[in-house]
Amino acid sequence: MHDLKTIRDNPQAFDSGLARRGLAPLSPTLLPQDEARRAAQTRLQEMLARRNDLSRQIGILKKEGKDASAVLNEVAELKVAIPALEEDERRLGAEIEDLLARIPNLPADDVPEGADETANVEIKRWGTPPGFDFTPLDHDVLGEKLGLMDFEAAGVLSGARFVVLKGALARLERALGQFMLDTQTGTNGYTEVNPPVLVKDTALFGTGQLPKFGEDLFHLNTNHWLIPTAEVPLTNLCADRILDEGQLPIRMTAQTLCFRSEAGAAGRDTRGMIRQHQFLKVELVSIAHPDHSDAEHERMTTCAEGILEALKLPYRRIVLCTGDMGFSARKTYDLEVWLPGQGRYREISSCSNCGDFQARRMKTRFRPLGEKTTRFVHTLNGSGLAVGRTLIAVMENYQNADGTITVPEVLRRYMGGLEVIG
Repeated sequence: MHDLKTIRDNPQAFDSGLARRGLAPLSPTLLPQDEARRAAQTRLQEMLARRNDLSRQIGILKKEGKDASAVLNEVAELKVAIPALEEDERRLGAEIEDLLARIPNLPADDVPEGADETANVEIKRWGTPPGFDFTPLDHDVLGEKLGLMDFEAAGVLSGARFVVLKGALARLERALGQFMLDTQTGTNGYTEVNPPVLVKDTALFGTGQLPKFGEDLFHLNTNHWLIPTAEVPLTNLCADRILDEGQLPIRMTAQTLCFRSEAGAAGRDTRGMIRQHQFLKVELVSIAHPDHSDAEHERMTTCAEGILEALKLPYRRIVLCTGDMGFSARKTYDLEVWLPGQGRYREISSCSNCGDFQARRMKTRFRPLGEKTTRFVHTLNGSGLAVGRTLIAVMENYQNADGTITVPEVLRRYMGGLEVIG
C-alpha cells in the first residue's frame, strides 16, 4: 500500500515509479478523488459543527419562549444532508483504498529497467555444471524409471500438476526439508514456526495477494484460502502490532505445503514437478528496521545460497528488472539452479525486499528507542528453498549412467546412511 500523503506531495515521483513498472500515470485520477474526499470531509465537519450550534440555539430559544421553527427546519435539513455526505465520503474513501490496493510497489532506484525477464541481470555464478559421459535425463524420466515418482496415479487422484513420491525419493524430499530447516535455524538464526496453511482474506490482503491475484489462489467454501507460500502467515504474525525497536529484526522460517492454481501457466512446464498445484517450500521472512533492510536482503539471499552450496548445486543469482518483479517487491533477487535434463538454469528461490509496502497494508509499526512516534517496519521474504525444485536439482545433477541417483553427502545422515538411490 502506498502513502497517499507522499503521493500528494510528489505526484511526479510516484508516476515515474509506475512508469518504470510499465504502468500509466495514476495521480491525474487519484488526486482529484482525494481532493473530493477531503472536501467532503471538510464539509461534513462544518455540518456537524453547525448542527451542534443549532442544537444549542434551540435550547436557548425554547428557554426564552421564542419561535425556534426556522432553526428546527435547518436541523431537519442537516439530518438529511449529513448521512448523504457521510455516505459520499465513505464511497470516495473506499474507491481510493481499492485503487491504492491494486497498485504494485515502486521499484528501488538500483533495480534495472525492463519489460520482462529478458532484461534481468545476472550478477553472480557459483559452481560448474556437471559434465556427463551420457545424455542426462529429466527428473520425471529418472523418477519413473526408478518406480519412485508416479504422475499417473496422482492424476487419477487429483488431476494434472500433482505427483506421488514413494520410497527413497519421498524420504529424500523429507531429508531436504529437514536439512534446510536445520541450517536456517541452527546456522542462520531463524526461528522455526509451524503456521496454519488456511488463512483469511485479511492475511492475503496484508501481503499483497488480494485483491488483485485471487485467481492464482485456491479459495475454500469455508471462506478460507490455501496459502501460496508461508510468507503469508509468517509476515502476518506481526500484523496490527507496534513493535519495540529492540525486537528487530524478527527472523522466521517455516516448511509448509503451498498451493497455487497456476492460472496463468497454461501449457508451461506441464511435465514433471517444476510447476505443481501443491508443493513443499521452506520460507524465510524478516521483519526489519527500515535503515537495515537492504543489508537484511543481502543476508537472506546468502542464507538461501548457502543451501545450494552445501548441496554442491551450481546456481546463479540474478536481479529482476522492473517489469519482472512481484507485486509487493521493491527489489528481488532470484536464484536459479542448473538442471542438466533441461540444459539451463531454473528458478529455485526468490528473495524480495518489500520495503514498507506490506507493513502499511498490515499496519505494522515499530517505536524507535526513546521516541513517542512510530515508523513502519520493512518486510522481506525468500525461499530457503523450494523443496520440490531442490529435489529435482539433486536428482538431475547427481544422476548416474545406470539411472541411479547419488545422495549428496550432507543429506546422508537424514537418509539413514543411504548413498545411492536405485
